[in-house]
Parts: sequence; structure tokens; C-alpha cells
Amino acid sequence: MTPVSKSLASKLLIAALWLFVLVWPMTGISPEGLDFAKAARLVGGAIIGVLLCLGAWKLNRTVNLGVGRAVGNAFAGLSRLPNWLLMGVGFAALLAFPILSSRYGQDVAINVLVYVTLGLGLNVVVGLAGLLDLGYIAFYGVGAYTYALFSVHFQMPFWVALPLCAAFAAAAGCFIGYPTLRMRGDYLAIVTLGFGEILRIILNNWMKLTGGPNGILGIKAPAIYWPDPEQGFEMTRFLIRSPMAQYYLILAIALITVLAVRRLADSRIGRAWEAIREDETAASIMGVNTFALKLLAYAMGAVFGGLAGAFFAAKMRFVSPGSFTFIESAMVLAMVVLGGMGSIPGIVLGAVALIALPEFFRDFESYRMLVFGAAMAVMMLFRPAGLIPAKRVGKRSEESH
Repeated sequence: MTPVSKSLASKLLIAALWLFVLVWPMTGISPEGLDFAKAARLVGGAIIGVLLCLGAWKLNRTVNLGVGRAVGNAFAGLSRLPNWLLMGVGFAALLAFPILSSRYGQDVAINVLVYVTLGLGLNVVVGLAGLLDLGYIAFYGVGAYTYALFSVHFQMPFWVALPLCAAFAAAAGCFIGYPTLRMRGDYLAIVTLGFGEILRIILNNWMKLTGGPNGILGIKAPAIYWPDPEQGFEMTRFLIRSPMAQYYLILAIALITVLAVRRLADSRIGRAWEAIREDETAASIMGVNTFALKLLAYAMGAVFGGLAGAFFAAKMRFVSPGSFTFIESAMVLAMVVLGGMGSIPGIVLGAVALIALPEFFRDFESYRMLVFGAAMAVMMLFRPAGLIPAKRVGKRSEESH
């Protein structure tokens, strides 16, 4: 056995032992007794998978099968196609998806689009302006409760309440952002985390307004007026309650969010946010009003969270504080980091990876967070800038020292 193969065998043995220690408590401890076989099968399967991948990689390098070159040529061919053609095909696929999929697939797609909207909103704060926000889900809650209260107490239609939800969320962003923006780094993250928890506790304890832990029931579904051919094209009221109709509604919100974030990123304001992200001191010296622009980043990010929250309340027709916990903030932040901070395609891919892919592995639900943690660790090692990094990302001045 060569020294290289000895080193590989020892590393695999250590990895197998580490994985067994992690997996066994979840699979082997039960009221019936201790079981080691299930954990051993899972670890064995993982080791065989790693060996197969290593063997395929080694074979490709030794025999020069040209797999990497073929994949590269395929992507290069796609990149030469006109953008309008790729966007048209993608848009047609999005429109056709609910027609070709089951109700379960439509529900998963709706969740993905909600998180795409949230991820893009947080991207304005974290990805463009470089402000670590651990309480972003509070704006989602503000949007949801705003529509719930207007709908239940004032019978306000969804389309009238929607801009109010965005405005209230933006006001909450300014309210939270104003006293915290003089902080940086870890201190800012801790304070935003605290504000997110304060809002959840207020929702949980203000019984007269929010219903406390019982939440708010009876929220109205959105409605549109549609010319009905069966009634001589007379305008008929149509409630958006089916998963297919809800899919098209959240698809429209997500596409508007993509366009808005793209326009913001390419504007002078977006360039100023990127300057603040790369070096706040240098940006301030160059005349950038850092305080006002950071406050604007908080408000703009909160707007998209408020829109997603209003849709969530209209879809579920019920809201409660349990939907706006810290784990939701962490999940949205993980999408931004995994996909690539500041990258719109990366965040869409991150939302698909963290929301849709786990649905295919429901049989391994107990290991979902374990796999998620391992994937994040691997990402930090091999692609620290995310799956699809943003094109305009520099190196922060404090990281270069």
C-alpha cells in the first residue's frame, strides 16, 4: 500500500467514525433498545458513495475522458444563446409548471417562491449593503400581521392592503435600522437578532391586537375580477384560493422583486451600497452618505419581506407568532450565503436547494439538518463566495490585514 493510499484510508476511517458518532444517536436509540445496524448501513453507504466519486474523478484524470471539457463546452454553448431566448424559455417553463405538476408540486413551488422573495429582500441588506441582519423575519411578520389586521377588522381588499403592508414593513425597517446602524459586524448582528425576537414576543403577548399565541383567523383570500365567457364576458369575482392561482400570484410578486432588486443593484444607489459593503470608511470619505443609504437598504429590504408576508397571510388565512421565529431568519440568511451574496441567480438557486431538495429526501427527515450543516461546511471550504458568486464582489479592507 502506497503512502497516499494509507493516508486516504486513515482519513476515510476517521470520517466514518465521526459520521457514525453523529448518526447513531438519531437512529440507534429507541424504547426497544440499542440498534447499531442502521447507523452502520448509512455510514457504509456514505463511504461507498465517496469512494465511487473519488474513483470516477481519478479515472477521468488518468484516462482523460474529457468529461469536464464536455460539460464546459455545453455551458459555453448555452452562454452563446441570446438572453431573450433563455429568458423566454424560462418564463414559459414557470407559467407551464402548475399545469404539468401535481398539487403537492404546486405547494412546494409556492414555498420556494416565497423564500426567493425573502432571500432577495435580505440580499439588499446583507449582499449589497453588507449589513448582517439576523432579525429579517420580523419584516415578514409585520407584512403578514398588517394584512391580517386590515382584512379582519376593516375588510380591506388584498390589493389595497398590499402597498400598506410594504409601507408598514419599510417603516419597521427604519425604526429598527435608525438606532442600530452606528454599529458594525457582530454587534449589529446581535442587536438585529434582539429586535427580531422583541417583535415576536410582542406578537405573542399583545392579546387584544394580535390574539397572542392563538393568532388571527378568518383572513380574506385575494380576489380579482375576470371576464367570464360562460356569462357573456361579464366581469366575475374570482377568489385566489386554489394552489394554481396562488402560484401565479406569488410568481408575479417574485418576478417583480427580481426586477426591482436587479434595477437597484445596477443603479447609483446600488453602487453606493456596494462601496459601503467593501469599505465604509473609504465610501464616507468619497462623499457617500453612509447612514442614509444604510437606512434605505434596511427599508428596501423590509419592503420585499412585507410583500411576502402579506401573501403568506392571504394564502394561509391564519397567522400566529410561531411562523416568525429565529430559525426562519437563519434559513433565509443561509439561502443568501449558500447561493452567493449579491447574486440574484445564486439566491434563487439557494432557495431551491434549501426548500425543494429536502422534499425529495423526506424519508431521511431526521438527517436533514445534519446534511444541511455538512453542505454548508463543504461550501465554506470549496466555494466560500457561494454557488453563483456575484460579479462585483471585492475584498473588504479589514479582511486584507
